Amino acid sequence: MDSESEFSWLQAKEAADKAVFQYTGKYLSDIEIKVLQGAWDEKSYDDMATTYGYSPEYLNKDVGNKLWHKLSDAYKEKVTKKNFKAALKRAWSKENFIFVNDGNRVAKISTEADILPFPDGSLAGNSPFYVYRRGIENLCYETLVKPGSLIRIKAPKMMGKTSLINKIFTYIAHDNYLVVYLDLNSVNRDIINNLDRFLRWLCCIVGKQLKLEKRLQDYWDTEILGSNDNCTAYFEEYLLAEVDYPVVLALDNVDRIFSYTEVIEDFLGMVRSWHEKGKISEIWKKLRLILAHSTEVYVSLDINQSPFNAGFPVELLEFEQTQILNLAGLYGLNWQQHQIEKLMDKVGGHPYLVGLAMYEVSSGNVMLEQLLQEAATEMGIYSNHLRGYLQILQECPQLAQAMKIVVNSPAPVELDSMQIYKLHSMGLVQRHNNHVIPWCSLYREYFQRVLD
Repeated sequence: MDSESEFSWLQAKEAADKAVFQYTGKYLSDIEIKVLQGAWDEKSYDDMATTYGYSPEYLNKDVGNKLWHKLSDAYKEKVTKKNFKAALKRAWSKENFIFVNDGNRVAKISTEADILPFPDGSLAGNSPFYVYRRGIENLCYETLVKPGSLIRIKAPKMMGKTSLINKIFTYIAHDNYLVVYLDLNSVNRDIINNLDRFLRWLCCIVGKQLKLEKRLQDYWDTEILGSNDNCTAYFEEYLLAEVDYPVVLALDNVDRIFSYTEVIEDFLGMVRSWHEKGKISEIWKKLRLILAHSTEVYVSLDINQSPFNAGFPVELLEFEQTQILNLAGLYGLNWQQHQIEKLMDKVGGHPYLVGLAMYEVSSGNVMLEQLLQEAATEMGIYSNHLRGYLQILQECPQLAQAMKIVVNSPAPVELDSMQIYKLHSMGLVQRHNNHVIPWCSLYREYFQRVLD
């Protein structure tokens, strides 16, 4: 499968927006994006007029014709409502790949990525090394444009949750949305273990990112109202009231606060109430929520108070062969299928492990065969990564013993639910119903050797 077969509406919008900006210095307007999406969905101008509330003549002559002319000028070819998809596909493919006659992929590194990114963190939303997740980006965008929406992104650590958030932000950045990103791993412990301090921090940071003056003293009534009520009032009466556009609030690494039971129950209940308010209240319809976490929450929550059974769920899975082949092309690796299969036999489709292997090979530091041979040893490229996990396990002997049982068993192993929760959140095991197996053969080989 080539890159064009995976071409989505959001990629088309991104290609058109970039082309128009490079040619005119301005991004697509809201109405131009609507016409482009209507054309993408093969709607007539009459159909678009019914949906968007404009006259067909305005959408055709004043918007559509000018849009096709802009794209024609930008691409140096005639672009029309009938052929624009092919033009955008070609532009997007040229930005990401060159294909030679035998179908092998040869990288064309974007001018934005002259230096290969070391895969130790999230990718920027416009990174050419971002791997699209089979339409998930499009579904997330379609969800966020709905008033009061909620997206829940779940995956073990280092699977690409933050990169997905960054990509979503690039899609909505030109649609007059205000974005706020909060990494809960950055919160000080003395703040996160106290509900009132934590909610004050939340209000303060959101206000800062919205470029609003801090006015907590005007809204925080400690004599009568509880912390949740004060926080909700601050959002409703001040933060959301002061902005004219929808606010997308992304809370990353929410599992950081799962162990603080006195905080998590009230906080998650409040977030669920905000989502419910967004269904009926005009002011709360402005707020769109993204929650990203590594595991499920292991505290007792009322089903009607938990945000984890509401909204649109997204679970990030491992990369598939075609996605890994595309990524290899981006790293300048002219790999064949058998080379992809060898790498996957060792590390599965884990985004970080795959990315690190491609970085090291493309940088000329090691050949693939040597990398795979040394992968689980102290000489291998994964040694620091593996020792980090070992240190965590050694600090928790019961968890280390559970992992030892898993890696030494040829069959899936049933563990205590909390052990499964911790090992899976670390990304060390994959779940099969109530049983687990090592995430990949790399982990099985390494921990068989080092766990006594």
